Amino acid sequence: MLELRELVKHYPVASGEPVRAVDGVSLSVAAGEFVALYGPSGSGKTTLLMLIAALLRPDGGTVLVDGRDISELSDREAARYRLRELGFVRQSLHLIPGANALDNAALKLMGTDIGSRAARRQVAPLLTRLGLEQRATHRSEQLSMGERQRVMIARALSTNPKLVLADEPTGSLDSQRGQEVLSLLAEICRERDVAVVLVTHDPRAASYADRVHALCDGRLAEHEPDRARAPANAR
Repeated sequence: MLELRELVKHYPVASGEPVRAVDGVSLSVAAGEFVALYGPSGSGKTTLLMLIAALLRPDGGTVLVDGRDISELSDREAARYRLRELGFVRQSLHLIPGANALDNAALKLMGTDIGSRAARRQVAPLLTRLGLEQRATHRSEQLSMGERQRVMIARALSTNPKLVLADEPTGSLDSQRGQEVLSLLAEICRERDVAVVLVTHDPRAASYADRVHALCDGRLAEHEPDRARAPANAR
């Protein structure tokens, strides 16, 4: 589903060697597979996600999604790819102040041609699945951090994407809420047969992932952290 072939992204520096943010990364992720990437700050994790999201263009290599090289897309085609085929769960919670959970979750879907009323109807069952049915009419500022993150997951999944990227989705959550978000993300994406790439510092993510890799100095390696015990229904 997703295939990275010798992907390269370097950033020039005024003096000295360029920063090798992504330096020859090759990786394949199948539909319905959950892959976790670990790495310290500055290891290239976010740059890698930005390349997969067609928000950056690589200096070399290819990003294939269903056999199509998305790094060759025009700006308009890339925007459509992000809207229709990609779900992106970020650590920063970009919710509209004053808007309720339902409208915030439906925001991406409202950018398609189905209309705002149909978008709300379509996303409502997803909020229920995420345990937010009773919070759907609450404004964003009335939601807890865990609830806000679940709204962001609902938004990312609202267009039935083939691929979901998650950038430190538990970074601002406590232990319990972080585990709930990981479990929900894993369960829903496997139910929908969606490929997931998660970058994280959270060691519990390994309990939910099918494969775990490390990213260090822009290069990919095998990584086997101590796996925190996951609930029996995590897989």
